[in-house]
Amino acid sequence: MKFRYKKFSKDVLRPIIPVVIEHDGNSVGYQVLVDSGSDSCIFDADLCEILGVDLERGERHDVSGISGQPEPYYVHDVTLWVGGRPCETRVGFKMDMGRFGHGVVGQKGFFDRFVVKFDLSKEEIELKERA
Repeated sequence: MKFRYKKFSKDVLRPIIPVVIEHDGNSVGYQVLVDSGSDSCIFDADLCEILGVDLERGERHDVSGISGQPEPYYVHDVTLWVGGRPCETRVGFKMDMGRFGHGVVGQKGFFDRFVVKFDLSKEEIELKERA
């Protein structure tokens, strides 16, 4: 399946794709940055209310961003719909991710499920499901 890079300005393109997150029969559309430098998938904790997820009942982990200060996120099992196909995976939910306007999909939970090809010259991301 192929997705177009998202254009933010003439000079700024990012590999951001649409997904649908599903949990216990609830679902929500969301935009995610496909980030090979991210260890995990982390989404905005505000989505928990829509999805019926009890945030702090998840497995707690910490992540350090640019500031270097550790911040908690909570991991839960979800179904991630990518290109109309379901993918059972584990994602973290973190407060204040909304300020970025999108979540992040990384090594655990995404790159271990898909072979990812970035083609900046074509402004295209190609995903192939792993067997």
